[in-house]
Amino acid sequence: MSADSQDQDAYTLSLLVAGDPGQLAGGYVYDARIVEALREQGWQVTVIGLEGRFPEPDGQAAHALEETLADQPDGARVVIDGLAMGGLPEVVARHAERLDLTALVHHPLADETGLDPAQRTRFTISETRALGAVGRVIVTSAFTARRLADFDVPAERITVIEPGVARAPLSPRATADHPAPARLLCVAAITPRKGHEVLVEALALLADRDWQATCIGGLDRDMAHVRHVRGRIAVHGLETRLELVGERAHDQLAEAYRNADLFVLPSHYEGYGMVISEALAHGLPVITTTGGALAHTLPRDAGLAVPPGDSQALAEALARWLDEPELRQQLRQGAQRARDGLADWSGAGRAFAKALDRAPH
Repeated sequence: MSADSQDQDAYTLSLLVAGDPGQLAGGYVYDARIVEALREQGWQVTVIGLEGRFPEPDGQAAHALEETLADQPDGARVVIDGLAMGGLPEVVARHAERLDLTALVHHPLADETGLDPAQRTRFTISETRALGAVGRVIVTSAFTARRLADFDVPAERITVIEPGVARAPLSPRATADHPAPARLLCVAAITPRKGHEVLVEALALLADRDWQATCIGGLDRDMAHVRHVRGRIAVHGLETRLELVGERAHDQLAEAYRNADLFVLPSHYEGYGMVISEALAHGLPVITTTGGALAHTLPRDAGLAVPPGDSQALAEALARWLDEPELRQQLRQGAQRARDGLADWSGAGRAFAKALDRAPH
């Protein structure tokens, strides 16, 4: 093999994800941004979407992961998103000796909201085995790094690479009050973990205030939960004030940020909460929860944080925003300071490349 081809192999990588790599959920956006940053550095990255059902895999999913790993040449560098590997430890283990495997974990599968005790136990056992088979683990927050101690992952095998953020223009409504109604924006797939039902109940308590809320995010992940959230909106008569509009293309999402006054993320749990940084990139203050890594993601002077699952506390925080001009201005100023200190994706990509060069443990 020539020196040139050896050099080329050293910067060749396959990234395996569950389903369509083009999904707009936070984990998929993180993966896509990292791939883009690596390619800018000269890496050859192949992204492979695995067919089948995840994270509780069906036969098609197991076959897709097995076949994809078997097709990789000996010594190939492969990163597997945690959603695609956590339920298939036996497949990962079969190829662990032959391939250079890295797990990319956004948050443990067992931490998903709405699991019953049997599912949680099954995911914990399965993911512990899968993570034990790979040479290194990359996580997106220090919170998740600490959480993986419960999955028997030694700290020396973990690298924390927080998301970067794309530079964005300051929202016109992020600097001063504009004519009512106040425009609230939430960006999150409609799934139990994201807490939309808590937001509905909180806003129902504020029906006498002048606000309009838009929720952007996939409506196809959990149809039963979408029906539940829509039902709660209807019960409170908020259909014309609180919209679930589904996913939006990048330019439409950017426009939504530009037209918002406040960003709201009512999640029960996040492994990082990348949309918080995206909101801050537009200078938007944030009201969110302390669920998971969110307790550390939001700078204190850029927003308000309440306990997850507490609609009364969320309503009180929203009422303060709506009713207190001085607070609104303080949080706007804090958001703009936070915006100035946000890291970019190029830096995250460089850190990711460095982590891949670490010897596996």
